[in-house]
Amino acid sequence: MSAAPTAGVARPAGSGKAVEAVRAVRAARSRPRARTGAVALALVLCLAGLFCASLCVGSFSVPLPDVLRSLAGHGDGATDFIVLTVRLPRALTALAAGAAFGLSGAVFQTLIRNPLASPDVIGITSGASAAAVVAIVVFGLGGAAVSGLAVAGALVTALAIYLLAWRRGVTGYRLVLVGIGVAAGLSSIVSFLMTRADVYTAQQALLWLTGSLGAADWPLARALLLCLAPLLPAVCLAVRSLPVLSLGDDTATGLGVRVERSRLVLIGLAVCLAAVATAATGPVAFVAFLSGPLARRLVHGRGPALTLSALTGAVTMLACDFTGQHLLGPTEFPVGVVTGVLGAPALLLLLARANRVGQGG
Repeated sequence: MSAAPTAGVARPAGSGKAVEAVRAVRAARSRPRARTGAVALALVLCLAGLFCASLCVGSFSVPLPDVLRSLAGHGDGATDFIVLTVRLPRALTALAAGAAFGLSGAVFQTLIRNPLASPDVIGITSGASAAAVVAIVVFGLGGAAVSGLAVAGALVTALAIYLLAWRRGVTGYRLVLVGIGVAAGLSSIVSFLMTRADVYTAQQALLWLTGSLGAADWPLARALLLCLAPLLPAVCLAVRSLPVLSLGDDTATGLGVRVERSRLVLIGLAVCLAAVATAATGPVAFVAFLSGPLARRLVHGRGPALTLSALTGAVTMLACDFTGQHLLGPTEFPVGVVTGVLGAPALLLLLARANRVGQGG
Protein backbone atom coordinates (compact mmCIF):
# COMPACT_ATOMS: atom_id res chain seq x y z
CA MET A 1 0.00 0.00 0.00
CA SER A 2 1.20 3.50 -0.81
CA ALA A 3 1.89 5.81 2.08
CA ALA A 4 -0.60 8.61 2.70
CA PRO A 5 0.71 12.14 2.06
CA THR A 6 1.90 13.86 5.18
CA ALA A 7 1.54 17.44 6.26
CA GLY A 8 5.29 17.92 6.11
CA VAL A 9 5.54 17.75 2.28
CA ALA A 10 7.40 20.86 1.13
CA ARG A 11 5.74 23.27 -1.31
CA PRO A 12 7.61 24.75 -4.26
CA ALA A 13 10.02 27.44 -3.18
CA GLY A 14 8.33 30.24 -5.21
CA SER A 15 4.73 29.50 -4.22
CA GLY A 16 4.85 31.53 -0.99
CA LYS A 17 6.19 34.59 -2.81
CA ALA A 18 3.52 34.23 -5.50
CA VAL A 19 0.75 34.13 -2.88
CA GLU A 20 2.15 37.22 -1.18
CA ALA A 21 2.37 39.02 -4.52
CA VAL A 22 -1.28 38.20 -5.30
CA ARG A 23 -2.33 39.47 -1.89
CA ALA A 24 -0.36 42.67 -2.40
CA VAL A 25 -2.00 43.28 -5.79
CA ARG A 26 -5.46 42.68 -4.34
CA ALA A 27 -4.75 45.06 -1.47
CA ALA A 28 -3.45 47.71 -3.87
CA ARG A 29 -6.63 47.44 -5.93
CA SER A 30 -8.98 47.50 -2.97
CA ARG A 31 -7.55 50.66 -1.38
CA PRO A 32 -8.51 53.04 -4.24
CA ARG A 33 -11.95 51.43 -4.46
CA ALA A 34 -12.48 51.87 -0.74
CA ARG A 35 -11.39 55.51 -0.89
CA THR A 36 -13.61 56.18 -3.92
CA GLY A 37 -16.58 54.62 -2.11
CA ALA A 38 -15.90 56.65 1.03
CA VAL A 39 -15.61 59.90 -0.96
CA ALA A 40 -18.80 59.11 -2.89
CA LEU A 41 -20.67 58.42 0.36
CA ALA A 42 -19.40 61.67 1.89
CA LEU A 43 -20.50 63.64 -1.19
CA VAL A 44 -23.95 62.01 -1.15
CA LEU A 45 -24.39 62.86 2.53
CA CYS A 46 -23.23 66.43 1.91
CA LEU A 47 -25.63 66.67 -1.03
CA ALA A 48 -28.52 65.38 1.09
CA GLY A 49 -27.73 67.90 3.82
CA LEU A 50 -27.57 70.82 1.40
CA PHE A 51 -30.77 69.70 -0.30
CA CYS A 52 -32.63 69.58 3.02
CA ALA A 53 -31.18 72.95 4.05
CA SER A 54 -32.37 74.47 0.76
CA LEU A 55 -35.90 73.31 1.54
CA CYS A 56 -35.84 74.38 5.21
CA VAL A 57 -34.12 77.77 5.22
CA GLY A 58 -35.60 80.96 3.82
CA SER A 59 -37.58 84.04 4.74
CA PHE A 60 -40.07 81.58 6.23
CA SER A 61 -38.19 78.75 7.95
CA VAL A 62 -39.70 75.28 7.84
CA PRO A 63 -38.60 72.59 10.33
CA LEU A 64 -37.13 69.46 8.77
CA PRO A 65 -39.97 67.16 10.03
CA ASP A 66 -42.52 69.42 8.32
CA VAL A 67 -40.42 69.35 5.12
CA LEU A 68 -40.35 65.56 5.20
CA ARG A 69 -44.11 65.43 5.76
CA SER A 70 -44.67 67.70 2.76
CA LEU A 71 -42.41 65.55 0.60
CA ALA A 72 -44.38 62.50 1.72
CA GLY A 73 -47.67 64.19 0.80
CA HIS A 74 -48.93 64.81 4.35
CA GLY A 75 -48.14 68.50 4.85
CA ASP A 76 -50.51 71.41 5.35
CA GLY A 77 -51.34 73.84 2.55
CA ALA A 78 -48.96 76.66 3.51
CA THR A 79 -45.99 74.36 4.05
CA ASP A 80 -46.69 72.47 0.82
CA PHE A 81 -46.71 75.73 -1.12
CA ILE A 82 -43.38 76.88 0.32
CA VAL A 83 -41.62 73.52 0.09
CA LEU A 84 -43.13 71.89 -2.98
CA THR A 85 -43.97 74.89 -5.17
CA VAL A 86 -41.28 77.46 -4.34
CA ARG A 87 -38.17 75.69 -3.02
CA LEU A 88 -38.21 72.12 -4.36
CA PRO A 89 -38.05 73.05 -8.09
CA ARG A 90 -35.10 75.36 -7.43
CA ALA A 91 -33.24 72.71 -5.43
CA LEU A 92 -33.87 70.01 -8.05
CA THR A 93 -32.75 72.35 -10.85
CA ALA A 94 -29.56 73.21 -8.96
CA LEU A 95 -28.82 69.55 -8.27
CA ALA A 96 -29.49 68.36 -11.83
CA ALA A 97 -27.72 71.27 -13.55
CA GLY A 98 -24.70 70.99 -11.25
CA ALA A 99 -24.39 67.26 -11.93
CA ALA A 100 -24.68 67.87 -15.68
CA PHE A 101 -22.03 70.61 -15.60
CA GLY A 102 -19.68 68.49 -13.50
CA LEU A 103 -20.03 65.39 -15.66
CA SER A 104 -19.66 67.39 -18.88
CA GLY A 105 -16.48 69.08 -17.67
CA ALA A 106 -14.95 65.80 -16.49
CA VAL A 107 -15.63 64.11 -19.85
CA PHE A 108 -14.06 67.01 -21.74
CA GLN A 109 -10.98 67.17 -19.51
CA THR A 110 -10.38 63.42 -19.55
CA LEU A 111 -11.00 63.00 -23.26
CA ILE A 112 -8.80 65.91 -24.36
CA ARG A 113 -6.28 65.34 -21.55
CA ASN A 114 -6.25 69.03 -20.67
CA PRO A 115 -7.54 70.58 -17.40
CA LEU A 116 -8.64 73.71 -19.30
CA ALA A 117 -10.98 71.78 -21.61
CA SER A 118 -14.29 72.53 -19.95
CA PRO A 119 -17.45 73.89 -21.62
CA ASP A 120 -17.15 77.33 -20.03
CA VAL A 121 -13.53 77.76 -21.17
CA ILE A 122 -13.62 76.45 -24.74
CA GLY A 123 -16.71 78.37 -25.82
CA ILE A 124 -19.65 75.97 -25.51
CA THR A 125 -21.49 78.05 -22.92
CA SER A 126 -20.47 81.20 -24.81
CA GLY A 127 -22.43 79.90 -27.79
CA ALA A 128 -25.44 79.31 -25.58
CA SER A 129 -25.05 82.79 -24.09
CA ALA A 130 -24.82 84.50 -27.48
CA ALA A 131 -27.91 82.71 -28.76
CA ALA A 132 -29.84 83.57 -25.60
CA VAL A 133 -28.87 87.24 -25.77
CA VAL A 134 -29.91 87.38 -29.44
CA ALA A 135 -33.25 85.85 -28.47
CA ILE A 136 -33.79 88.34 -25.62
CA VAL A 137 -32.43 91.53 -27.18
CA VAL A 138 -33.16 91.13 -30.89
CA PHE A 139 -36.37 89.08 -30.90
CA GLY A 140 -37.77 89.96 -27.47
CA LEU A 141 -38.28 86.31 -26.50
CA GLY A 142 -38.32 84.78 -23.06
CA GLY A 143 -38.86 81.59 -21.12
CA ALA A 144 -38.70 78.31 -23.01
CA ALA A 145 -37.84 79.99 -26.32
CA VAL A 146 -34.65 81.44 -24.84
CA SER A 147 -33.70 78.05 -23.36
CA GLY A 148 -34.31 76.28 -26.67
CA LEU A 149 -32.20 78.77 -28.61
CA ALA A 150 -29.46 78.50 -25.97
CA VAL A 151 -29.28 74.74 -26.54
CA ALA A 152 -29.17 75.26 -30.30
CA GLY A 153 -26.44 77.90 -29.93
CA ALA A 154 -24.30 75.59 -27.81
CA LEU A 155 -24.62 72.73 -30.32
CA VAL A 156 -23.84 74.92 -33.33
CA THR A 157 -20.84 76.45 -31.54
CA ALA A 158 -19.50 73.03 -30.58
CA LEU A 159 -19.78 71.85 -34.19
CA ALA A 160 -17.97 74.96 -35.43
CA ILE A 161 -15.16 74.52 -32.89
CA TYR A 162 -14.74 70.86 -33.81
CA LEU A 163 -14.58 71.60 -37.54
CA LEU A 164 -12.14 74.49 -37.07
CA ALA A 165 -9.90 72.33 -34.87
CA TRP A 166 -9.92 69.38 -37.27
CA ARG A 167 -6.56 68.58 -38.90
CA ARG A 168 -6.72 64.87 -39.73
CA GLY A 169 -7.98 64.49 -36.20
CA VAL A 170 -8.48 66.73 -33.18
CA THR A 171 -5.76 67.35 -30.60
CA GLY A 172 -6.35 68.73 -27.14
CA TYR A 173 -4.49 72.03 -27.27
CA ARG A 174 -5.79 72.88 -30.75
CA LEU A 175 -9.36 72.36 -29.60
CA VAL A 176 -8.79 74.48 -26.48
CA LEU A 177 -7.15 77.32 -28.41
CA VAL A 178 -9.83 77.33 -31.12
CA GLY A 179 -12.51 77.26 -28.45
CA ILE A 180 -10.99 80.20 -26.58
CA GLY A 181 -10.85 82.18 -29.84
CA VAL A 182 -14.46 81.38 -30.69
CA ALA A 183 -15.52 82.28 -27.15
CA ALA A 184 -13.80 85.67 -27.49
CA GLY A 185 -15.65 86.36 -30.74
CA LEU A 186 -18.99 85.38 -29.24
CA SER A 187 -18.34 87.54 -26.18
CA SER A 188 -17.81 90.53 -28.44
CA ILE A 189 -21.18 89.85 -30.10
CA VAL A 190 -22.83 89.72 -26.68
CA SER A 191 -21.18 92.99 -25.63
CA PHE A 192 -22.31 94.71 -28.83
CA LEU A 193 -25.91 93.60 -28.37
CA MET A 194 -25.92 94.63 -24.70
CA THR A 195 -24.78 98.17 -25.54
CA ARG A 196 -27.62 98.59 -28.04
CA ALA A 197 -30.37 97.21 -25.79
CA ASP A 198 -32.61 99.31 -23.57
CA VAL A 199 -32.10 99.19 -19.83
CA TYR A 200 -34.88 96.71 -19.04
CA THR A 201 -33.89 94.26 -21.79
CA ALA A 202 -30.21 94.56 -20.90
CA GLN A 203 -31.07 93.78 -17.28
CA GLN A 204 -32.90 90.63 -18.33
CA ALA A 205 -30.02 89.52 -20.52
CA LEU A 206 -27.45 90.31 -17.82
CA LEU A 207 -29.31 88.23 -15.25
CA TRP A 208 -29.34 85.29 -17.65
CA LEU A 209 -25.65 85.76 -18.49
CA THR A 210 -24.70 85.78 -14.82
CA GLY A 211 -26.29 82.41 -14.16
CA SER A 212 -29.25 82.32 -11.81
CA LEU A 213 -31.72 79.89 -10.29
CA GLY A 214 -34.21 82.60 -9.37
CA ALA A 215 -36.56 81.70 -12.23
CA ALA A 216 -36.54 77.95 -11.52
CA ASP A 217 -40.04 76.47 -11.44
CA TRP A 218 -41.61 73.09 -12.09
CA PRO A 219 -41.81 73.40 -15.91
CA LEU A 220 -38.10 74.26 -16.03
CA ALA A 221 -37.13 71.51 -13.60
CA ARG A 222 -39.20 68.90 -15.47
CA ALA A 223 -37.71 69.93 -18.82
CA LEU A 224 -34.17 69.64 -17.43
CA LEU A 225 -34.82 66.24 -15.84
CA LEU A 226 -36.50 64.94 -19.01
CA CYS A 227 -33.48 66.01 -21.07
CA LEU A 228 -31.06 64.36 -18.65
CA ALA A 229 -33.05 61.11 -18.49
CA PRO A 230 -31.75 59.79 -21.86
CA LEU A 231 -28.42 61.66 -21.74
CA LEU A 232 -27.09 60.12 -18.53
CA PRO A 233 -27.53 56.45 -19.61
CA ALA A 234 -26.02 57.33 -23.01
CA VAL A 235 -22.98 58.85 -21.29
CA CYS A 236 -22.63 55.76 -19.07
CA LEU A 237 -22.47 53.59 -22.20
CA ALA A 238 -20.16 55.91 -24.15
CA VAL A 239 -17.57 56.42 -21.40
CA ARG A 240 -16.53 52.77 -21.56
CA SER A 241 -14.05 53.77 -24.25
CA LEU A 242 -12.81 56.82 -22.32
CA PRO A 243 -10.01 55.09 -20.33
CA VAL A 244 -8.54 53.73 -23.59
CA LEU A 245 -8.90 57.06 -25.41
CA SER A 246 -7.10 58.82 -22.55
CA LEU A 247 -4.00 56.71 -23.34
CA GLY A 248 -3.58 58.48 -26.69
CA ASP A 249 -4.83 58.01 -30.25
CA ASP A 250 -2.12 55.57 -31.35
CA THR A 251 -2.56 53.31 -28.34
CA ALA A 252 -6.35 53.42 -28.59
CA THR A 253 -6.22 52.57 -32.30
CA GLY A 254 -3.86 49.68 -31.57
CA LEU A 255 -6.35 48.35 -29.02
CA GLY A 256 -9.14 48.35 -31.61
CA VAL A 257 -11.02 51.53 -30.66
CA ARG A 258 -12.46 53.70 -33.44
CA VAL A 259 -10.91 56.86 -32.10
CA GLU A 260 -12.64 59.63 -34.05
CA ARG A 261 -16.10 58.10 -33.84
CA SER A 262 -15.78 57.46 -30.10
CA ARG A 263 -14.37 60.93 -29.52
CA LEU A 264 -17.14 62.57 -31.53
CA VAL A 265 -19.83 60.68 -29.61
CA LEU A 266 -18.34 61.63 -26.25
CA ILE A 267 -17.91 65.28 -27.23
CA GLY A 268 -21.49 65.38 -28.53
CA LEU A 269 -22.87 63.97 -25.28
CA ALA A 270 -20.75 66.29 -23.15
CA VAL A 271 -21.91 69.27 -25.21
CA CYS A 272 -25.55 68.22 -24.79
CA LEU A 273 -25.09 67.97 -21.01
CA ALA A 274 -23.57 71.44 -20.85
CA ALA A 275 -26.18 72.85 -23.24
CA VAL A 276 -29.25 71.68 -21.31
CA ALA A 277 -27.73 72.78 -17.98
CA THR A 278 -26.90 76.21 -19.42
CA ALA A 279 -30.39 76.52 -20.88
CA ALA A 280 -31.85 75.90 -17.42
CA THR A 281 -29.61 78.09 -15.28
CA GLY A 282 -27.59 80.29 -17.61
CA PRO A 283 -23.81 79.97 -18.01
CA VAL A 284 -22.92 79.38 -14.35
CA ALA A 285 -19.17 79.94 -14.26
CA PHE A 286 -16.55 77.40 -13.19
CA VAL A 287 -18.82 74.55 -12.04
CA ALA A 288 -17.88 72.39 -15.05
CA PHE A 289 -14.30 73.59 -14.85
CA LEU A 290 -13.70 72.82 -11.16
CA SER A 291 -15.76 69.68 -10.53
CA GLY A 292 -13.42 67.26 -12.30
CA PRO A 293 -10.15 68.49 -10.72
CA LEU A 294 -11.74 68.62 -7.26
CA ALA A 295 -13.13 65.09 -7.60
CA ARG A 296 -9.80 63.71 -8.83
CA ARG A 297 -7.95 65.42 -5.99
CA LEU A 298 -10.29 63.77 -3.48
CA VAL A 299 -9.24 60.34 -4.78
CA HIS A 300 -5.59 61.35 -5.37
CA GLY A 301 -5.93 61.62 -9.15
CA ARG A 302 -6.99 58.04 -9.88
CA GLY A 303 -8.97 57.78 -13.13
CA PRO A 304 -11.51 60.18 -14.63
CA ALA A 305 -13.78 60.07 -11.52
CA LEU A 306 -16.89 60.81 -13.59
CA THR A 307 -19.45 59.88 -10.94
CA LEU A 308 -17.57 61.85 -8.31
CA SER A 309 -17.36 64.82 -10.69
CA ALA A 310 -21.14 64.79 -11.14
CA LEU A 311 -21.65 64.65 -7.37
CA THR A 312 -19.09 67.42 -6.85
CA GLY A 313 -20.86 69.60 -9.42
CA ALA A 314 -24.22 69.08 -7.72
CA VAL A 315 -22.75 69.87 -4.28
CA THR A 316 -21.00 72.98 -5.64
CA MET A 317 -24.15 74.30 -7.29
CA LEU A 318 -26.36 73.72 -4.26
CA ALA A 319 -23.77 75.15 -1.84
CA CYS A 320 -23.14 78.27 -3.92
CA ASP A 321 -26.87 78.87 -4.45
CA PHE A 322 -27.51 78.50 -0.71
CA THR A 323 -24.63 80.89 0.01
CA GLY A 324 -25.91 83.47 -2.45
CA GLN A 325 -29.42 83.30 -1.00
CA HIS A 326 -28.77 83.29 2.73
CA LEU A 327 -25.15 83.85 3.79
CA LEU A 328 -24.09 87.12 2.13
CA GLY A 329 -26.34 89.60 3.87
CA PRO A 330 -29.85 90.81 3.04
CA THR A 331 -29.18 90.99 -0.71
CA GLU A 332 -29.67 87.76 -2.67
CA PHE A 333 -26.89 87.10 -5.17
CA PRO A 334 -27.26 84.88 -8.25
CA VAL A 335 -25.43 81.58 -8.06
CA GLY A 336 -23.14 82.60 -10.93
CA VAL A 337 -21.72 85.46 -8.85
CA VAL A 338 -20.70 83.10 -6.05
CA THR A 339 -19.19 80.47 -8.37
CA GLY A 340 -17.29 83.21 -10.19
CA VAL A 341 -15.78 84.56 -6.96
CA LEU A 342 -14.67 81.06 -5.95
CA GLY A 343 -13.66 79.86 -9.40
CA ALA A 344 -11.34 82.66 -10.51
CA PRO A 345 -8.67 81.97 -7.84
CA ALA A 346 -9.03 78.24 -8.46
CA LEU A 347 -8.34 78.81 -12.17
CA LEU A 348 -5.15 80.70 -11.34
CA LEU A 349 -4.03 77.96 -8.94
CA LEU A 350 -4.69 75.28 -11.54
CA LEU A 351 -2.72 77.18 -14.19
CA ALA A 352 0.19 77.68 -11.78
CA ARG A 353 0.18 74.00 -10.82
CA ALA A 354 0.04 72.93 -14.48
CA ASN A 355 3.10 75.06 -15.25
CA ARG A 356 5.00 73.63 -12.28
CA VAL A 357 4.49 70.05 -13.44
CA GLY A 358 5.24 70.85 -17.07
CA GLN A 359 1.71 70.82 -18.44
CA GLY A 360 1.20 74.47 -18.98
CA GLY A 361 2.28 74.57 -22.57
